[in-house]
Amino acid sequence: MSLASIGLAFFIVAVSPGPATLANATVSMSKGRKAGLIYGAGLSCGLGFWGIIAASGLGAVLQSSVYLLMILKVFGGLYLLWLAFQSARTAMKPDVEKGTQSPDKKDIVHNSFIRGWFIQGLILNLSNPKAVVAWMAALSVGLDANANDGVWAYALIAATLMCMVIGVLVYVFYAVIFSFGGIMRGYNRCRRWINGVIAGLFTLAGFGLIRSAFIR
Repeated sequence: MSLASIGLAFFIVAVSPGPATLANATVSMSKGRKAGLIYGAGLSCGLGFWGIIAASGLGAVLQSSVYLLMILKVFGGLYLLWLAFQSARTAMKPDVEKGTQSPDKKDIVHNSFIRGWFIQGLILNLSNPKAVVAWMAALSVGLDANANDGVWAYALIAATLMCMVIGVLVYVFYAVIFSFGGIMRGYNRCRRWINGVIAGLFTLAGFGLIRSAFIR
């Protein structure tokens, strides 16, 4: 029951719309399932990093370190603003015909495809210090602080691994759902409007994160 409570709490946080899921859906709609899955893998690694931080107790240290947390929030906010700029630039680009790349250019794109999307997903979740707060909240739902050290340690490891798996499944779900042909065709028809809205959402999230860095 404790693991179920933790899993449910973490699932609600992970599946709810946010910068990571929004970016994952956008990449899947615009670039296809493979890109979405690779991007989701990067997001999963970033999410797992914060899970380890939270489970090891360093999350509480991070929360108590005012200046370190402020730096992370500012960096995360700036990265979200950069994503907003990229989405806005994509929205303003005219439609281009497919299949116009030269063979050499296609080879370059293919070779950097996996590394590029994975790193972008990784950076997005690594630059979001709020993820560690979500982890700590989820892990605190079902863990009994009064249990003996051995049981508590095993429960913490099991809960952390379970939440990591849930995070991976959520990102896979977003990549698969938003890469269906009908959704991708709808995105292509409304590409400018969708990217414009996404740019606005990333802008709000970025400024909100930067603003929270200076609130005591």
